[in-house]
Amino acid sequence: ILESAREIFFRDGFMAANLGEVADLAGVAKGTLYRYFESKADLYVAVLADNGKVFSERMTQVAGIPGSAPERLHALGRFYLAHWLNHKEYFQIFWAVDNESLIGGLPDDAVREVANLWEGSLSILKDVLDHGVAEGELAECDTWEVSYIMWTMANGLIQSEYTAPRKELRRRPLQDVFADAIELLVLGLSRQKTSNPG
Repeated sequence: ILESAREIFFRDGFMAANLGEVADLAGVAKGTLYRYFESKADLYVAVLADNGKVFSERMTQVAGIPGSAPERLHALGRFYLAHWLNHKEYFQIFWAVDNESLIGGLPDDAVREVANLWEGSLSILKDVLDHGVAEGELAECDTWEVSYIMWTMANGLIQSEYTAPRKELRRRPLQDVFADAIELLVLGLSRQKTSNPG
């Protein structure tokens, strides 16, 4: 069922996806879908969570490569962008979570599953930052906050590909701007802070 749902959701998006078509592709009755999933939204998030496990495993592998914290942060940035370039449909599926008010309330368990996925990704990034701070490669910082900033920045840049005015304002190819953004953050983390801006 998940494989069939993934194919339909990735092809058509949440709103246009037809659960009857999902059932037909899976070779089950439509009623069978509702024995496993409370709603279309629940099935949608289950597909996301299933893909998230694979993403987390690959991200963990990249985070564990030998090298300095700055090198590993650059590697994670390259991995994240490459994953989007090769699996754009995976990122589009997050639309349901970001637009819950449009599609109706998602089941609490499903939302918690997605939140856990996101938290897991941030934790992987935080571990690299923690190691860099402990080794003296990076300045002292709130590593959870920096993880969140990096993740938000990466997703914001990726979103610029979906909006023509933002893409035009960016002026340069996404890959170049993405690499520059990671470099700016790494440079900022590599220097000792001279004052507290907050």
